[in-house]
Amino acid sequence: MRATDFEFRHRFWFIFLLFWVAFSAYWIDHRSAGVFLVRLFGPASDAVIHAVFGVAAVLVGIAALVRTWAAAYLQSERVHDANLRTEGVVADGPYRHVRNPLYLGNLLLAVGMGLIASRLGLFVLVLGHLVFLLRLIGREESELLATQGERYRSYFDAVPRLLPSLRPRVPASGLQPRWPQAFLGEVFFWLLFAGVTWFAATLSSRTIPIVAIVGMGIYFAMLAVLKRRRTAPVG
Repeated sequence: MRATDFEFRHRFWFIFLLFWVAFSAYWIDHRSAGVFLVRLFGPASDAVIHAVFGVAAVLVGIAALVRTWAAAYLQSERVHDANLRTEGVVADGPYRHVRNPLYLGNLLLAVGMGLIASRLGLFVLVLGHLVFLLRLIGREESELLATQGERYRSYFDAVPRLLPSLRPRVPASGLQPRWPQAFLGEVFFWLLFAGVTWFAATLSSRTIPIVAIVGMGIYFAMLAVLKRRRTAPVG
């Protein structure tokens, strides 16, 4: 199960489409997945509803943290590059526990945001992400196995794909994290975390679309900066 080159190059837009379809599902299914889960186990008091959406905020925060931790060891220019990069294997930081921490972050984000979506939206968001991310992973891993050979094969066999190991599976390589560029590269996730946290506190339905629009504007500005860095002449 491998993504095509077109899917990989335009992965942001495929993921954006999943979110758009998921939240548009409110036109069909009008009940929030989070509220529905609360009512499965008893009366939906305000305190419990706030708590459920607080869990959603925690999941989005963990997603932002995992992705930032991963990006600290993998330059943001590489994380957000439309092209598949296979020139090396990173086996430090979160990559000692899971082969695909960036995609793990995406999946956690899908679950957290899915609690805010409708019941149908939760299903679309989580299942759609799982299928699409596995396709992206299949393409990346097959290319890395082809280009890096035994170096990647030993790492592939030792470290789990998406379910992280509590203990590191490979020794640290000594690579130093670069936190400032990592936080800059993942600012969109941190803005979503702030927005979902505010939503959990206020239950204001306007919060998420405003944060998403502002976040996307900042995200595209960040991509422009990264593109300029990649194309800038050396020396």
